[in-house]
Amino acid sequence: QVQLVESGGGLVQPGGSLRLSCVASGFTLRQYSMGWYRQAPGKEREFVARISPNGGRPNSADSVKGRFTISRDNAKNTVYLQMNILKPEDTAVYFCNAQSGYNNYWGQGTQVTVSS
Repeated sequence: QVQLVESGGGLVQPGGSLRLSCVASGFTLRQYSMGWYRQAPGKEREFVARISPNGGRPNSADSVKGRFTISRDNAKNTVYLQMNILKPEDTAVYFCNAQSGYNNYWGQGTQVTVSS
């Protein structure tokens, strides 16, 4: 059974940091491009960052460039999103995504709230 389980969300003050984790099971992580997306209340889900199967060519949305870093540890079946200098507009549910060919998997999401 394919599963993506996110963790690490929570409440943080502006300027703070969080690290999200996504643990994968039921498929071979190293064969998949992995990404993070987010959805704020009343808005559509948007791209945050993505990393290729071997860990190269990470890319991120302009809104988070220089603040967020995506990484992966295929041996641990885990993908990370390090989020620094968080802003109130980063508040959203963050989703992990796995893509390979026609396969496209999503996690249930983890809430990140940035507020003083």
